[in-house]
Amino acid sequence: MSNAWEKFQGATLTLARSGSIKDRLNDAYRNHLAYVTEDELPRELREEFRAVARRLTRERPLLRGEDAVRATIRKMSSEEADAVASTVVRMFGAIARNAGASQVVTLHAVDA
Repeated sequence: MSNAWEKFQGATLTLARSGSIKDRLNDAYRNHLAYVTEDELPRELREEFRAVARRLTRERPLLRGEDAVRATIRKMSSEEADAVASTVVRMFGAIARNAGASQVVTLHAVDA
């Protein structure tokens, strides 16, 4: 799970920097989210992750040197790119909460 946490953290930090939302979303997907495998994610986030991946790869490339990700993001409105980016950030929060909930904490007895 920490591997997914690290990838989503990287994607979220990429989305938070300056630049156009489409460029940031492209970088977040290519450099971080494309390497996430579903089995790294909590079960309750897997379908949402598949939906994000589909939203970012649904268009066929039309321009030379373009792939599905670049074609899809190019055709997106800024509002749709914002919505996808927001979903990624929300998913990072859910992964972080899930990782914290499953963390083992050692308790020590205190003498009263």
